[in-house]
Amino acid sequence: MPENRLSQETSPYLLQHKDNPVHWMPWGSNALETAQRQDKPILLSVGYAACHWCHVMAHESFEDDSVAELMNRLFVNIKVDREERPDLDAIYQASLAMLGQQGGWPLTMFLTPDGEPFWGGTYFPPQRHYGRPAFTDVLNAVADIYRSDPERVQSNVVALRDGLARLSQPAAGEVLHANILDQIADRLLNEVDFERGGIGGAPKFPQPSILEQLWRAWIRTGRERFRDAVTVSLDNMCQGGIYDHIGGGFARYAVDARWLVPHFEKMLYDNAQLIELLSLVWQQTRSPLYAARVRESVEWLEREMVTQEGAFASSIDADSEGVEGKFYVWDEKEVRAVLGPDADEFMQVYDINPNGNWEGRSIPNRLANLELQDEATEARLADCRNRLLEVRAGRVRPGLDDKVLADWNGLMIRALARAGLTFGRSDWIGMAERAFAFVSSAMTDGDRLLHSSRNGDSRHPATLDDYANMASAAVALFEAVGSASYLETAERWIGIVDAHYADSDGGYYFVADDTDGLIVRMKTANDNAVPAGNGTLVDVYGRLHALTGQQRFRTAAERIVSAFSGEIAHNFFPLSTLFNSVDTMLKPVQIVVVGPEQHARTQEIVAAAFSQSLPGRVLTRVGPDQALPQDHPAHGKGMVDGDPAAYVCIGQICSLPFVDVDALANHLGNVGTSG
Repeated sequence: MPENRLSQETSPYLLQHKDNPVHWMPWGSNALETAQRQDKPILLSVGYAACHWCHVMAHESFEDDSVAELMNRLFVNIKVDREERPDLDAIYQASLAMLGQQGGWPLTMFLTPDGEPFWGGTYFPPQRHYGRPAFTDVLNAVADIYRSDPERVQSNVVALRDGLARLSQPAAGEVLHANILDQIADRLLNEVDFERGGIGGAPKFPQPSILEQLWRAWIRTGRERFRDAVTVSLDNMCQGGIYDHIGGGFARYAVDARWLVPHFEKMLYDNAQLIELLSLVWQQTRSPLYAARVRESVEWLEREMVTQEGAFASSIDADSEGVEGKFYVWDEKEVRAVLGPDADEFMQVYDINPNGNWEGRSIPNRLANLELQDEATEARLADCRNRLLEVRAGRVRPGLDDKVLADWNGLMIRALARAGLTFGRSDWIGMAERAFAFVSSAMTDGDRLLHSSRNGDSRHPATLDDYANMASAAVALFEAVGSASYLETAERWIGIVDAHYADSDGGYYFVADDTDGLIVRMKTANDNAVPAGNGTLVDVYGRLHALTGQQRFRTAAERIVSAFSGEIAHNFFPLSTLFNSVDTMLKPVQIVVVGPEQHARTQEIVAAAFSQSLPGRVLTRVGPDQALPQDHPAHGKGMVDGDPAAYVCIGQICSLPFVDVDALANHLGNVGTSG
């Protein structure tokens, strides 16, 4: 007897749908075999736990008995958590784009019993609305076409199959050079909103990889317009409503052009990338605003996102009590009741007013004045925020998606390792190490990583992004604490990537060669909401080459770049991670610190190494009795008269030793633009 089969899943998103009258099945051979046996088309619905419009469609249609009856009669219905199965989501989002429609979630795709797409869309309302047909009309029409016009269905299947195959064959080219990177960054400036920051108009996404690309161009060239594009963007994001001024952390994006109104969901990956970018830019600007936002975001992470195993949860929902943003907004009476005589000052600074600034209530923000106030005023405002946070904690909270994803954890581990070194916070590095320990030990099957874990149940094959981000995290932890085991783990994972993900034509597929149930293996260097695995691997290989001196790593990085560089002629906007990684590969700034790990001067030198904004910095710690590889440019260099020392190497040329931390910091400050 058909029934809803989601109750045994671990995904919070799938479990949200376990009581629907729809006979949902999870993706897998059982679902596909059922469709083939019954000769029914598949209705594939893809979403995620923090998705507002996913909730809307669920309430309107999937919880409705009459709609569910139609779905159950006409289709085999499959539910997928796009965060749990990004491989599936990538295939069917690409298919929808080839049908000429804008992608997004919820994704609603119609497939043959073999899993091949022939039509689809995103959100469909229960009645014709928003210029979209009614969902029940769509169901009847698609089922009718599947039965009455199989040639039309097959024509779409073949066209989409051919299109997906082409997407897995990117245009190859030559290895890129710095002048090309500068030209692309210069073109990106035309898209920057220099008044409010960000790229383009509403809606606005943070797009940290693009901002890092512009920042790297500033470091390379010294052109102030590159710097200003980044600082204007970060200033507005840090003071806008996209930032949670009461509890810390950034929302996924703003629906308006001035960063006031967020789409209130908070994603781990956005916050990881912004913590790292803000730390990088702070190293040059020393902006107290950026330092505050990094600290507050890590405090939010530690308070709300750390799982019982010490890893990091995926997201916090936009909705509570069925209302988007209800948990985060305030009205004047509430604020006055909590803050009493301190309310007037707080409300003036944070734009809390009787009429509200969004749907009759107020989103706290500081867009009217981006500058921080004097120290005493900021201390009073911080006290007010803490009091409001305590009251807000008593509200009905948005849902927490507490599954642990290897790729997103890798992003946050790397961010914490680098931010910890930047701000001298060993506790942040400790958080990163604990999360790394969980993913690298518990989220495995033999020597292979798994993608997702929840409540002690790890499952789903790892994607390229899992290996790329966790290897990048391992390299960052090696720099942070000096333990050779992290470098060994990174090299081991890279070996698995070469064995199971490599394409003989160059680059790497998103899924392994033994991943079942997919109609195509995608291969791309395009960033989405998260950096592309192929782009990240260029950075990993470039750093491994710098750390070990082994040419095979540089060759591997160049091979990836060549596999995708021809895509520049088609669209360079989604390739920022690739470009940033090429920048590091072309000119890594190697800082070799030789000295006892616990020696106070060694620690001071390491701090000085992270005192300047050098995106291509590669730090190597060497104990007095250790030796660098023969091929390393600093091989044979050591302490000076028994004192710890640092060497700065560009290419095969290393500086004289630095024993004075101020002299090292001054030298590094000149490395970026003067080389």
